[in-house]
Amino acid sequence: MSHVQSSITQATQTIESLRSLEDGITKAAALIQDCLSRGGKLLACGNGGSAGDASDFTTEYVCRFINDRHPFPAINLTSDGSLLTAIGNDYGFEEVFARQVRGFGKAGDVVIALSTSGRSKNIIRVLEEARQLQLPSIALLGKDGGDARGLATVDLIVPCQVTARIQEAHKFILHVICELVDPSLKK
Repeated sequence: MSHVQSSITQATQTIESLRSLEDGITKAAALIQDCLSRGGKLLACGNGGSAGDASDFTTEYVCRFINDRHPFPAINLTSDGSLLTAIGNDYGFEEVFARQVRGFGKAGDVVIALSTSGRSKNIIRVLEEARQLQLPSIALLGKDGGDARGLATVDLIVPCQVTARIQEAHKFILHVICELVDPSLKK
């Protein structure tokens, strides 16, 4: 089997494994729908490719997903280089997202954190901070969920060992959440 065929098979198997996450995906979508319908905001973060996925996810709400509609508040906590480097320099890289949640978060907001390994210290810290502030949180994780497993209100763990396949599955999950939430938002 060629590498391309092998990758397609692996990606297909990974996407198929998401069927077991249906209840969690539905619960995550309900948290987000409730948050936005009550005037709350989304606070999303991740590292590397997961930062890109967090950016895409927040863009779907502030701009639009499929159809034109009112913009909704969604902040990509990875987007401000000055803020990230200041917090990293002054407080340590593990605090770059937690400190922003402490500054921007309020009752009714939802934190969305992405980590393909579940071992990123800044992702663990942001989930701990969300819990301390009593903000609902959604963790998109991979492999076995790592140390982040169990810290969020909703864990969506992609049971795969390959980072690329986990990221593809996370993107798919985030788009499915948008498909579930978007019709309920005021146009």
